[in-house]
Amino acid sequence: MNSKNKIWYKVLDNKKTLPEGRVQTVIAGHQDICLTHFKGKFSALDNKCPHQGGPLGEGSIENGLLRCPWHGWDFDPCTGQSPGGFDDGMVTFEVKEEGDAIFVDIPKELPHKNTVSDVMMETMVNWGVDTVFGMVGHSNLALADAMRRLEKKNKLKYFGIRHEGAAAFAASGYAKLTGKPAVCFGIAGPGATNMFTGMWDAKVDRVPLIALSGQVSTQVIGTGAFQEVDLVKAFESVTQFNHAVNTNSNYSELMSVAVKTALIKRDVVHLTFPDGVAFSEISEELKPQTPEDRITPFNISPPKEMTDKAVKLIKKSKRPVIVVGHGARFQMKAIIAYAESLNCPVITTFKGKGLIADSHELGCGVLGRSGTPIASWFMNESDLLLVFGASFSNHTGITPKKPTIQVDFDPMALSKFNKVDVALWGEISETIKLLTTETQGKTKTENQRKDIAKRWIIWKEEKLSRLKDCGDALSSIAVFNAMNKVAPDNAVIAVDVGNNTYSFGRYFESKNQAVLMSGYLGSIGFALPAAMGAWAAQGNERPIWSVSGDGGLGQYLAEINTLVKYKMNIKHIVLNNSELGKISKEQRASQVDVWQTSLSNPNFAKYAENCGALGIRVEKLKDLIPAMEKLKAHNGPALLEVITDVNLI
Repeated sequence: MNSKNKIWYKVLDNKKTLPEGRVQTVIAGHQDICLTHFKGKFSALDNKCPHQGGPLGEGSIENGLLRCPWHGWDFDPCTGQSPGGFDDGMVTFEVKEEGDAIFVDIPKELPHKNTVSDVMMETMVNWGVDTVFGMVGHSNLALADAMRRLEKKNKLKYFGIRHEGAAAFAASGYAKLTGKPAVCFGIAGPGATNMFTGMWDAKVDRVPLIALSGQVSTQVIGTGAFQEVDLVKAFESVTQFNHAVNTNSNYSELMSVAVKTALIKRDVVHLTFPDGVAFSEISEELKPQTPEDRITPFNISPPKEMTDKAVKLIKKSKRPVIVVGHGARFQMKAIIAYAESLNCPVITTFKGKGLIADSHELGCGVLGRSGTPIASWFMNESDLLLVFGASFSNHTGITPKKPTIQVDFDPMALSKFNKVDVALWGEISETIKLLTTETQGKTKTENQRKDIAKRWIIWKEEKLSRLKDCGDALSSIAVFNAMNKVAPDNAVIAVDVGNNTYSFGRYFESKNQAVLMSGYLGSIGFALPAAMGAWAAQGNERPIWSVSGDGGLGQYLAEINTLVKYKMNIKHIVLNNSELGKISKEQRASQVDVWQTSLSNPNFAKYAENCGALGIRVEKLKDLIPAMEKLKAHNGPALLEVITDVNLI
């Protein structure tokens, strides 16, 4: 080959690092090279064995021959020739020594040509999806390389996690906070299946999520190849849109439909990329798509006849109550304004905690099992419930015994668990506009503000009494009382599953914080990965906190390393009682023995320190608030471990 079409690369700074009779893999540009040192001579061969692609640089020289580490085939370590006259010899490259350094002369790399992965990732970014949580591996390398090029152009943010389950929870947390999809990303087989739980978390809470997985090459699909799993079939139950990318797929259209489905349906989509297809070069004429004129506005109004029925009920009501769930999170300004016009309380489901500040004169806290007696009192005293973006499952605590108007964008959610009096199918913002127009100045509702203030006084006195009952012990009440005083008013707080979650719902008084949780899936381990998703979305704008029990943190403890790697300024509080306390409680309630719920934990604070984060451990009540202030003041990832009494929740 003409020397103009080749380039010299330094592959060893010091030739003494490769002793006589040894072999190693070196990198020249983007090419793996097998460098050998035999009989005083350095030689360079293509690193891939021609039979199975085994890395020859990981082999050894035995009896004067270079042996492939995968299947034992031999080659001359200097010439690359196969003994016995076979025609499967290795390509060799020119080598030179300059001082102690070793150089290898290889062909210049050709300019990059667009691949299937390039056009699909560019299409995804054009649709506004710019955040990926995942793990790079052998079956998703083409996709990862396309992401790398986009990251280099500042069009995409990639976060390499320690477990794909955390990637899916992070993507779910991102979507719950922003309403936009993020991507979870894994390899074929176990990498993809690890994402399953987090995908379900997004699905049941109705948020958009995109899962991308590698897949084994099409040549071996169906043969039981290493890490082969039928991922399309595996993800059928959890996805709204679910396809393999094939050789003749309409690549940009496939990705456009995937993102569009996630956005409009507020659901989970999945695409899997067989290895060979993902690397395939495509014509320059095949361009990435954009969402221009491809997506419709979402401002759907309910039918007039149903709106008229709702208006009649509102005009008759004297003590209405507004109930909001997680589905109302982006319309709270309009909802609160309407509540103020009706002088009525606003209560939330547990998933909706924080959508209205507890300090607001109409805010009444959380309804249901982890709620406040304020919320349940006003629901029971009401003569009409206006329910926005909330489910009627048993966990929400919404009574079916009151006249009810339900508003939801999803017609299947209307009257799902119980028949309601008026079911309004439409976007919340548009529906409120109609209701406001038709009821403004035409209602006879009582002003319930004094009742709300009175009920808050009663509940705060009760909370203080419970706190005093705990004495100097570190209780859940004490932890969330401290958070009330220290946590930033505008923080995003991701909470886990367990007794700590119920206590958070009951005792933490929200201000302007946004709260993220694993709602109807109720998956332990959610908090820390979800906080990572929140940080990726808004970490430059808002403080990011998370709360878990020791059982939840143990699920994805290794992700503290991820926090440190990306300098994620996340503050995590772990309530360590060395027990799966909620399960113990359920065992007692079921009148069975408490069994196998104790936990053997590390010192979480020291673990955080070993990872490079700030770690603080508190064992005495007097140290709690100072420690939390230190946590808050720290610029970087930090963990506060609080040793709590399992019986004081």
